[in-house]
Amino acid sequence: MGELLEAVFENAYEAIVVTDPDGKILLMNRSYREFLGVDNVVGRHVTEVIENTRMHIVAQQGKPEIAEIHRIKGQNMIATRIPIMKDGKVIAALGTVMFQDVQELSGLAAVVDHLRDELSYYKRELQRRLGAIYHFDEIVERSPRMKELKAFCQKVAKSDSTVLITGESGTGKELFAHAIHAGSRRKMGPFIRVNCAAIPDTLLESELFGYEEGAFTGAARKGKKGKFELANHGTILLDEIGDMPLPLQAKLLRVLQEKEVERVGGVRPIPIDVRVIACTNQDLPSRIREGAFRVDLYYRLNVVSLNIPPLRERLEDLPELVSTLLKQIVETTGVHVREIDDAVWDVLRSHSWPGNVRELRNVLERAVHLMDGDVLKKEHIWLPGSGKPLPVSPVRPLKETLIAAEREAIMRAMEAASGNKLEAARLLGISKSSFYQKWEKYNRDKLV
Repeated sequence: MGELLEAVFENAYEAIVVTDPDGKILLMNRSYREFLGVDNVVGRHVTEVIENTRMHIVAQQGKPEIAEIHRIKGQNMIATRIPIMKDGKVIAALGTVMFQDVQELSGLAAVVDHLRDELSYYKRELQRRLGAIYHFDEIVERSPRMKELKAFCQKVAKSDSTVLITGESGTGKELFAHAIHAGSRRKMGPFIRVNCAAIPDTLLESELFGYEEGAFTGAARKGKKGKFELANHGTILLDEIGDMPLPLQAKLLRVLQEKEVERVGGVRPIPIDVRVIACTNQDLPSRIREGAFRVDLYYRLNVVSLNIPPLRERLEDLPELVSTLLKQIVETTGVHVREIDDAVWDVLRSHSWPGNVRELRNVLERAVHLMDGDVLKKEHIWLPGSGKPLPVSPVRPLKETLIAAEREAIMRAMEAASGNKLEAARLLGISKSSFYQKWEKYNRDKLV
């Protein structure tokens, strides 16, 4: 056993030294000897071997020193010194160096930070997939109208009533849906989101209601649960409900009435306990008159109706919105805005904001890239339709340029179509599903 302990001591990564009560070295392992460049040190006073040491002081005073900075050979080390007691007296002192340089500690801290960031990422991903990401305290509401709306939503959240959220594109409808779920008794249950316009019509039924084995060619061997089953005991958000095909509207109506779903190819209904929140930027009464939306489904969804006001009708919220968005932007771009010129506010308040908060974020993100310092000025603000050309910027890689151009085209099309995604897709000459994929890609940022 003695040989084993000696081998462990000698081969330990940490630098270790042991002295007697007078400060004379009793033991020093290989790691410490190699660092100091010494060989036979037993019997020598510790101050002769280790510069700036306090081992003899700890041995005399009997007080431990934990994780102290100790500078040796021009390097800052993390040292711990502990008196060894027996019958109330110091019989020896033990000194260890966990890191032979503070840079090692910094490196370990960087690794820990990286692991913490990864853990936070996976936690956010889990929340994104199964839970609400946003809460009521993230909703900016200085204007009287938004204060009233937020207070009403907080009351609605406590019930299980079906909610229909309407408003122009970019106003933050999904943010309110998240907050309602997070403020409900179902907050520990799943929060499942479905974009009814982004999924091809032929797949939407199986996505929503699931399918049984062999229901169609390519079906999974054991079938698959639909979004409603996945949302059991939680909340389902049906985004862009106005674009749902008429045949599926009839099946959705039955689900809302009977509280049960029937999978594609299934023969038995499956009971569910799901709260439904639906969102749309379309005028559903107009869609009803056009024969594109069922009137009975509209009344079934419209139990509690929330209309999110456009940004142009809540300009009192601009300062707090800008502050919140700039905090988000600095996290993704690393560009910090220390000050905003007064003239900037005149420009922002004079714009009609057809893209609402989403457009505001895009404008601010573009502006911070045009700044020379850390002050946001009027000339950095470029608004679609203003006629002001963009300043000449450095040449970027082709891939980045194409992405930026595509994103700008999507935003311009939405502005020209007054927020109507089907019309925007037509203007761009692309399919509805392709447009929605691109729209989702470029608009995953949090709205406030």
